Amino acid sequence: MIELHPTELFFPDPKHYHPLSGLVACGGDLSPARLSLSYDLGIFPWYNPGEEILWWCPDPRFVLFPERLKISKSMRKILKAETFSFTENQCFEGVMRNCMMIPRREQDGTWISEELIAGFLQLHREGKAKSIEVWQSGALVGGFYGVEVNKVFCGESMFSKVSNASKAGFIHFVEQYKNHFTLIDCQVYSEHLESLGAEMISKMDYLEVLSDK
Repeated sequence: MIELHPTELFFPDPKHYHPLSGLVACGGDLSPARLSLSYDLGIFPWYNPGEEILWWCPDPRFVLFPERLKISKSMRKILKAETFSFTENQCFEGVMRNCMMIPRREQDGTWISEELIAGFLQLHREGKAKSIEVWQSGALVGGFYGVEVNKVFCGESMFSKVSNASKAGFIHFVEQYKNHFTLIDCQVYSEHLESLGAEMISKMDYLEVLSDK
């Protein structure tokens, strides 16, 4: 594992770096410039606030090809009934803060820190990061955010305050952008996203798609 210097904007090339764990570097900072470079290279931060920043490029990679999206009969009914409404980039910070606060099974706390929020807010202002919001009766009940790199949307985190909110938002997003994004990066395995059609591919296959402009 390579230790990054806070003032040097650098990452090891994940194509030529093959740690079994997927951990490629530690340290550095969460500046917008470093975050942008990391996603361009297929690397993302994931660590516990207050501890050293860790940078990952796992192999295999958990992704969704938009054309392979699975929508259950029950979700089709929910979407048809217009139980939820959806917006984009209307509440980016609110989505991040909800992702930070929402309890998660088998996970203590969150990796989302104030420093990370500040970095992503700047990427959002620069048009590189976006959020999808899910609303019900005027209340924000779900959503997710991520970074756009070429034809890939790198999903970071999602939250849901009511049943099926994040699923509905994800399905809405994939269907809306199915002709724009070649791949949705889900990073690491989750049963929730597997039920929607996400699957494992090799790191090299992922990086090849990521570099395709």
